[in-house]
Amino acid sequence: MAETTPILRIRGLVVETIQGNVIVDHIDLDLPRGKVLGLIGESGAGKSTIGLAAMTYARAGCRITGGSIEIDGTDVRLLDAAGRRDMRGRRIAYIAQSAASAFNPAHRIIDQVCEGPVVHGLMRRDEAEAWAIELFRSLDLPKPEMFGRKYPHQASGGQLQRAMAAMAMSCRPDILVLDEPTTALDVTTQIEVLTLLKHLIREYGTAALYITHDLAVVAQVADRIKVLRHGRQVEEGATEDVLHRPSQDYTARLVAVRAAAASERARLDTLGAETILSVEATTAAYGPLTVVDRVSLDIRRGETVAVVGESGSGKSTLARVITGLLPPSSGRILFKGRVLTKALADRSREDKRVIQLVYQIPDVALNPRQTLGEIIGRPVHFYFGKSGAEVTARVKELLRLVELPEDFLARKPMQLSGGQKQRVCIARALAADPELVILDEPTSALDPLVAEEILKLLKRLQAELGLAYMFITHDLDVVRRIAHRTAVMLKGEFVAFDSTDRIFAGPHHPYTERLISAVPVMRTDWLDSVLELRTQQA
Repeated sequence: MAETTPILRIRGLVVETIQGNVIVDHIDLDLPRGKVLGLIGESGAGKSTIGLAAMTYARAGCRITGGSIEIDGTDVRLLDAAGRRDMRGRRIAYIAQSAASAFNPAHRIIDQVCEGPVVHGLMRRDEAEAWAIELFRSLDLPKPEMFGRKYPHQASGGQLQRAMAAMAMSCRPDILVLDEPTTALDVTTQIEVLTLLKHLIREYGTAALYITHDLAVVAQVADRIKVLRHGRQVEEGATEDVLHRPSQDYTARLVAVRAAAASERARLDTLGAETILSVEATTAAYGPLTVVDRVSLDIRRGETVAVVGESGSGKSTLARVITGLLPPSSGRILFKGRVLTKALADRSREDKRVIQLVYQIPDVALNPRQTLGEIIGRPVHFYFGKSGAEVTARVKELLRLVELPEDFLARKPMQLSGGQKQRVCIARALAADPELVILDEPTSALDPLVAEEILKLLKRLQAELGLAYMFITHDLDVVRRIAHRTAVMLKGEFVAFDSTDRIFAGPHHPYTERLISAVPVMRTDWLDSVLELRTQQA
């Protein structure tokens, strides 16, 4: 039947590093028109490598060494460079995880969306602009006639992700490669982008490869799921079967980790009474724009306080204020009853030491030119004046603490997996022997099994060292599991701050209700049911 004829057909795909290490090992793939195939698996499984290979791309240091890649019956590996360029964008397009890095900051959004159809000779510039505005409107972007005049930095994360979808759809491609398109988004924005992607695929009959590590997300859009591990296929089947009747142990483990949030809770009655951090009626701004508005917060020793909210709500800005990276315009920050100087540069070495920050993306946070010994050893030297063998001994101790081999101290970040890099960031924070660690989305970019390992590590370290955590996240399933108390942030203010159990039990502030209702579950009908309910409520 015509509707089941693959628009994308891959046979025996092999991708290797230049050194000869196999990353993707003889993968077969069929993608019919109008269908979505989900590619899931842990970091290093080969998901993104397969997505890029579908466009005959390979990452730096890698190459496609075997197999055929057919789009509508044409083996694109046999095309010359000009033929491949003509195919990319026109027949197959890519939507990346980070919209911010996908756009050129020096050009307006409309110019970047119109570039593809004009360069490929599909439309005149005026026709491309009219089509772009139509896409902006269908993607529910504000003031679609004017939106394209913005530069990328003038759009929110969710708006930019939708604009990237418009850029990918500008040539009306047959195939979309969606590489973690909602991972970096908060749950309310994620549900909007998922809805719009599903709408685009249905309306234009586009086929899609959906690469993700979130099983609940892939359940909403994929017709079938292919599970990958170490570059090989573990299993493939209809979405409902893979999620609820997995045939392989590895798939069952992925599903079990995603479902674990329902059975774990952090208990308030295990905490001591000592308050480590107090934030009192604190306001902070970027120029004339107030981003944190009279926020008050306290964290006790051994406690995890989660701060949740949509992109732009002020979560990360609050972390910057606490650490002194952004001096507040009013209010006070106290550590164990002592008022901290507003600016980091004016704080004592001791005040800097006791509060440490772990960033969301370790690739950005780690110097690629330094060894782990240098990265983790620097705080040991800076805060405690140790050098030589003492620093090396402490680095080895910290590596053991975060469950990495001692001989890793000679490695550089590029030689590590995503989960290993995040452990290094945690080890670097612990090198200062802090009492409060601020964790800014530390698991959002990790696959479920690696994220589970990091969460277990954080809980163990908290129990052993008595650490207090401020955990910034948009993953409410993680919040349920690890946070003793939760603050819900909206437009720079806390609309709720209570024990996590009470936050989720309700009654809720309307915004909290929106957040909780937007958390996807592993049911293939969940997104449709949520949209139907919202339509009824409207």
